[in-house]
Amino acid sequence: MGFIVLINSDQEIKRKIETAFRKEKCYDFPIIMMANEKQILESLNFDLPEIVIMNVSDPKVSYKSIAEQVRKDSWLHSFGIIGLYNGEKQKEQELSEELRDLNVLVLLDYSRIASHIVKSVSIIAKNWQLIYQKDISSHFMEHSSGSFSIGNDILSVSIYAGIAVTNLVQRGFLAPENKMHLQLALSELIFNGIEHGHCGITFDEKTAYLNSGKSVIDLVIEKCRDPEIAAKRVHFEWETERDKSVFIIRDEGEGFDVGKIHKKVDDNDPFSQHGRGILMAENLCESVEYNDKGNEVTVVFRHDLSVAREAPLGFAKEQALYPSEGDIIFKEGEKGNFLYYISSGRYTIYHNGKIVGVSTPSDLFMGEMAFLLNNRRSATVKAVTPGKLIRISRKSFVQVMKRYPHYGIFLSKLLARKIVRANEQHSESIE
Repeated sequence: MGFIVLINSDQEIKRKIETAFRKEKCYDFPIIMMANEKQILESLNFDLPEIVIMNVSDPKVSYKSIAEQVRKDSWLHSFGIIGLYNGEKQKEQELSEELRDLNVLVLLDYSRIASHIVKSVSIIAKNWQLIYQKDISSHFMEHSSGSFSIGNDILSVSIYAGIAVTNLVQRGFLAPENKMHLQLALSELIFNGIEHGHCGITFDEKTAYLNSGKSVIDLVIEKCRDPEIAAKRVHFEWETERDKSVFIIRDEGEGFDVGKIHKKVDDNDPFSQHGRGILMAENLCESVEYNDKGNEVTVVFRHDLSVAREAPLGFAKEQALYPSEGDIIFKEGEKGNFLYYISSGRYTIYHNGKIVGVSTPSDLFMGEMAFLLNNRRSATVKAVTPGKLIRISRKSFVQVMKRYPHYGIFLSKLLARKIVRANEQHSESIE
């Protein structure tokens, strides 16, 4: 894990963050604060941080300008973002919508920095392999899975949901602009497990609490003063295959009547805070089913296999190929004159006539080793589905590296991680 980039000019915010890290005796994550836009972009391009903390309420730093630059080369800027904001001036829901296509894993009001900044960083760092799937993806991975045991901490929930959903975006199964919607739907379902399942908060109790101007976060904290409630966990797990992902959320409560929640929502404002997770999930996903007890929900999300990634900014003018199912991209033994950026599609890899793996958009490139080493292809690649590839010649590659030198650093890092991953797999097979 490298250092953390803090995009911020406010010394008081910096002090709060540093105080929180000292209090938790957490010294594993060096933090470098930046407020100059040129310096920020140079760091994001060349240092390639895994975590960025961004003060989106900072009047001296334009988060909109930074976000726009990140969008232009989103393949390169794959870091997890912790957003800090002033709740008295900005609304979380509006910020979430505005930044929905970025890897925003959590938004923290300034008042929550002391209690949650270290926890948020620690969760992301512990699970960075799932977020940066493209950096460690193996040709032999046909599916992925993950699981979390989540305490009754409302603010941490979106990080766990965000990790699972970002994994789908990285693998090309979900359009970036739809990421926040699925993340919010899963978060709301986990909230239900905490609020209703563990804390036993009723519809009317929550309504009264919200109407009094208080936060549901504070209501949960109040309920968790009971040690028995505080000890309960929500179990969140998922399994991703080529065409779908299945999410299972299970709490340790007594369960609740899902039908009653539906009726409450139908009888009131459909955009009410109550039950919106169920409705959002039903609108986004293929199916949402609860067990009889009402403490476990299974959500099936059908992948959008038509999602195509934009070509990296430097390669945007290169030739685009649109292979059909069964088309040969290149053959074993051919000279590796071209590098291929995988915008969409699924591709089978053959060596000596046998299938040895699969490439998808999560791998970013294919054919890079023969291309960079000027060797012949070690495998044949065939399209399994229709897709889109950007074909990059050696001349174009060199010209782009001169114009965008930070691409070279990213590709070196990508290849290094693939080698490390291959070595780890080799060691495991020997053991």
